[in-house]
Amino acid sequence: MKDLVKFIAQALVDHPDQVQVKEIEGEQTSVIELKVAKEDLGKVIGKQGRTARAIRTILSAASTKIRKRAVMEILE
Repeated sequence: MKDLVKFIAQALVDHPDQVQVKEIEGEQTSVIELKVAKEDLGKVIGKQGRTARAIRTILSAASTKIRKRAVMEILE
């Protein structure tokens, strides 16, 4: 999951070397924290949050396949 989010985020931003992804695993749920450069924050969120919602949808579909719940948070 962590690699999937990192791959998508690096494709979207201008500074792919500053993308940081941290995964906190629980029994049923994984929390994935995404941190990007300040000037790339808008690109990851998108207009009205559409890009972030799309990434979360892909993450949800992938996590359903392994029968685990994944939540993505975008950190500033």
